[in-house]
Amino acid sequence: MSRIPITGAARVGGIAGNPVTHSLSPVIHNAWIAAAGLDAAYVPFTPGDPAGFAALVAAGRAGLLAGINVTAPFKEQAFALADERSPTANDSGSANILVFRDGRVVADSSDGLGLLIALRAQAPDLRLAGTPVVVLGAGGAARAAAATLAGAGARVRILNRTAARAQALADDLGGEVSVADPASAFEGAGLVVNALSVRPDINLDRLDRRTAVMDMTYRPVVTVFLAQARRAGLVTVDGLAMLIGQAGPSFEAIFGTPPPDLDPRPLLLAHLGEAVSGSMP
Repeated sequence: MSRIPITGAARVGGIAGNPVTHSLSPVIHNAWIAAAGLDAAYVPFTPGDPAGFAALVAAGRAGLLAGINVTAPFKEQAFALADERSPTANDSGSANILVFRDGRVVADSSDGLGLLIALRAQAPDLRLAGTPVVVLGAGGAARAAAATLAGAGARVRILNRTAARAQALADDLGGEVSVADPASAFEGAGLVVNALSVRPDINLDRLDRRTAVMDMTYRPVVTVFLAQARRAGLVTVDGLAMLIGQAGPSFEAIFGTPPPDLDPRPLLLAHLGEAVSGSMP
């Protein structure tokens, strides 16, 4: 592929979080950079605290960075520090992309788009409009998932161990987002999304066989939760598909060009030490 010129010095992008050494984003973005022939680099940043993250954003304002992806625990701070915010970021109340333009910080969120891309790829028969979906958790990941699914027309039910947090999220998002009754949360559900950092303790056998089950975690790709769903005969969607889905818009925002036609999934599975057969049907 011919080299794509970039005016001036090499573009530097990256991902900021703590911890961040586990992130696969550098693997994805640097593979795309190499395939596209860009004069660019994508590196991890590990701010020690909010002040460190603010200093990193200040470096971006000064023109030292083209943009960054943002992961826990800095997504809400990234949203707060931005000068401009996309409608998607406003809906989710957080940002996983910051782009630096002429001293200004522009925030966006591609988490929801990544979720939809993963669903289209691995649960193609799922129709969200009017469908009850259950989101497990009430943190930042759950917020992005609930906002996106509600925006797609789903009737979102939030199920969380702390009911007050679930209610606060439902009140904030409004519309078709409500707090689930634990006794009836899964009745008629077409999709269950695990937005928790731990394996949920639910009985998957009570779900309809047409229900899709998604785990936003991608280490391992086939989590215990997804393995249980497979054994129950349910459609499964993995977090790796979501990670790849959100990476494309991030790459274009940071580096100013769409990613090349290179599927990073086999590369990521090899990086994780998992067989390509670990991908979902």
